[in-house]
Amino acid sequence: MTHVVAQPCFGCKYTDCVVVCPVECFYEGEQMLYIHPEECIDCEACVPECPVEAIFHEDNLPEEWAAFTELNAELCLETPVITEKKEPLVDD
Repeated sequence: MTHVVAQPCFGCKYTDCVVVCPVECFYEGEQMLYIHPEECIDCEACVPECPVEAIFHEDNLPEEWAAFTELNAELCLETPVITEKKEPLVDD
């Protein structure tokens, strides 16, 4: 099982979640972050750290964001890993 970054992350890209990830499974796209489904160990450490509540266990992902499961799996292969906190795209 894995966690998925969904629509609420788009355009804000907070990185609070990446610093608590013990396996470095977050990847940084231009507009949002992605979780590599094969690297995620389902620890849930990232979930409470997301200020926009964009991270969901794949079994609890709202139906309207179902496409984000595949999007995360595809785009994590095309983007660099991120392990350090950066400034978000939006102002706090």
